[in-house]
Amino acid sequence: MLRTLAGWCVRHRRLVVLIWFVVLVGASLLGKSVGSAYSNSFQLPHTQSTDAIALLQSAAPKNAGDTENIVVATSGGAKLTDPAIAARVDNLIKKVETLPHVVNVTPYTSALGAKHINAGQTIGFIPVALNQQLNALTQPEGKTFVNAATSTAGGGLHVSVSGQLGELSNPQALGNGTLLGVILALIVLLLVFGSVYAAILPLMSALFALGTAIGLIELLSHALKMPQFAPILVALIGLGVGVDYALFIVTRHRQGLVAGRDVQSSIINAVNTSGRAVLFAGIIVCIALLGMFALGVSFLYGLAVAAAIGVAFTMIAALTLLPAMLGFIGPKVMSGKQKKNLAQNGPRVVGADSKGFWPKWADRVQRVPVVSAVLALVVVGVLAAPFFSLRLGSSDQGNDPVGTTTRTAYDLLAKGFGQGFNGPLQLVSVVHTPADKTVIAHVANEVKQQPDVASVTTPLFIPSKTGGEVALVQVYPKSAPQDAATTNLIYHLRDTTIPQAVDDSGVKVLVGGTTAIFVDFANVLTSKLPLFIGLVVLMSFILLAIVFRSFVIPLTAAVMNILSIGAAFGILVAVFQWGYAGSIIGINQTGPVEAFLPVMLFAILFGLSMDYQVFLVTRIHEEYIKSGDNKVAVRNGLAATGKTITAAALIMILVFGSFVFGGERVIKEFGIGLAAGILVDAVLIRMCVVPSVMMLLGKSNWWFPKGLDRLLPDLSVDVEDLAATAAPTPPTEEPELTQSTIS
Repeated sequence: MLRTLAGWCVRHRRLVVLIWFVVLVGASLLGKSVGSAYSNSFQLPHTQSTDAIALLQSAAPKNAGDTENIVVATSGGAKLTDPAIAARVDNLIKKVETLPHVVNVTPYTSALGAKHINAGQTIGFIPVALNQQLNALTQPEGKTFVNAATSTAGGGLHVSVSGQLGELSNPQALGNGTLLGVILALIVLLLVFGSVYAAILPLMSALFALGTAIGLIELLSHALKMPQFAPILVALIGLGVGVDYALFIVTRHRQGLVAGRDVQSSIINAVNTSGRAVLFAGIIVCIALLGMFALGVSFLYGLAVAAAIGVAFTMIAALTLLPAMLGFIGPKVMSGKQKKNLAQNGPRVVGADSKGFWPKWADRVQRVPVVSAVLALVVVGVLAAPFFSLRLGSSDQGNDPVGTTTRTAYDLLAKGFGQGFNGPLQLVSVVHTPADKTVIAHVANEVKQQPDVASVTTPLFIPSKTGGEVALVQVYPKSAPQDAATTNLIYHLRDTTIPQAVDDSGVKVLVGGTTAIFVDFANVLTSKLPLFIGLVVLMSFILLAIVFRSFVIPLTAAVMNILSIGAAFGILVAVFQWGYAGSIIGINQTGPVEAFLPVMLFAILFGLSMDYQVFLVTRIHEEYIKSGDNKVAVRNGLAATGKTITAAALIMILVFGSFVFGGERVIKEFGIGLAAGILVDAVLIRMCVVPSVMMLLGKSNWWFPKGLDRLLPDLSVDVEDLAATAAPTPPTEEPELTQSTIS
């Protein structure tokens, strides 16, 4: 199928490029015209925070939404109570009250807002109650809210917005990381290929696919909830994966030209061999990403679909658009040195017997496989050690880029009142009798006595549609929302303080609020992570077992992948939790690793690690079929693929690493985690541990029950080279490209 597809794409190359161009422009224009509807939405059934929201929604829907804080501050000696400043704040409140979904605004000058202004009367915050949870609000609504609130700023009055709605208005630095990644990838490709044409084609293939995917994702954001950073993540993954996939095919094509094949048959052979590895590697990545649906957490659905779309489009572009473009440039894909050698010395086979670093490295691994494996595993173990200190949570807005409205609001609240005012907790309960109200008052008083609590508001009793009243109490911790102390406080309130305070009264008090939601989010994902890991490993094991007709190969791959992912997490903990070298990439404070990051990183890194496993083992299997000698096959496969795999890994590392210079902490975490995982996997695991283990296992690598072999479909990746024996295909639209054009 791939051979036929490649031949068709080469012969109809003008049509293929035109189709891709139309699809790219159409998706981009349609995405821009319709706009996006990104939202940081998720639901966590059977948790206290979700139950608290559900209670408010059923009993008091107008009070069931989120609360955003508008933070105001003065400069130049002015006070918020000065008549001129107060009049401007009143005007601000009137504007905000007219916005959709706003049900109540509490001025800091009112009795309810008396605690919302600091002692110096220079910093205050205005709670704005909404009738919607943030999962129902979109990025345009966030920008409208922030613009209305900040429109009165100036002349000594500073206005900023904290909370998740304010977060939606923060600019996304998609362009900077992408541009830097493209430049770095181009430099590496120029060094590897020594040809401008060969360097540009992988980038063109990746960018065509990436632009189309992001346009489609913008459209899908209206039908499927996707977080605000989804397009950045797609750009991060798609650029690295897309360039890598194209790199492997271009490399195989150049080897075919050097071996004396004509251009068309060389392209077909490259797609039929390396293209198969690309196809199966891409499928494994998509399976790993879509496996997140098994977690049952809606927040991850949009991320999984968006990332899978990005990978799928880069894979399709490598198998269709790239062969068409290779057909256009013909032998120009070779470097000047390759053309000269071909003209002077004639065709030659490039691979295991060539001179250079990687054949020599393969010889060393063959001589001392045990030493190579042990030394590499020691390094991996040291890098992975911090993983056992991993703390999951949600970084607060104190990590947002300086100058954003949320970061400014966070710093002002922390300065005027304390860090805990950036993430209040909510106590929610249903009361029916005066005795129940007394219990709530007692609960509020007991919570106030806790050493980690800064302030507790007077209970607010809201008439309920279902009978009785809903009690609502705001609790402000002393510690920041992301701190372990705040998480421990939530556990202590739920497990000890509140149960003791309500005693046997029958009153049920729930601890909710945005901070509690993120704590519950981390707990839910942690509990479901083993299921997800098991599912991804099982699916990839089955696919690789069918492809390579081996039980040992997929088992080895799974273990090796987990080792490299463990090292990636260890590096994440060292940088983001412990602060090692954090200042270099703009990490101004330590904090937990995002709760959903282990799931996402495992899915992506497991898939990408399988890429290198497939490319390496495919070539080893080819050599094994030829020689029947396992050690020779491993040695030759490593020698032939080492340069290409490490070059591809370097491109990924630079692309992923370039995104750490963006603004969002979560993107920095993705960048560092992916770059570190690929570095460990490509250099230590695939170039040292895997070949060493395969040499030690011998022919056991290829054991597979014969009865099962006959039952399973033939999905072999490493087909025999067909280019030299296949009958030429007559041209239809384009003349066949022949080797004669080289001279």
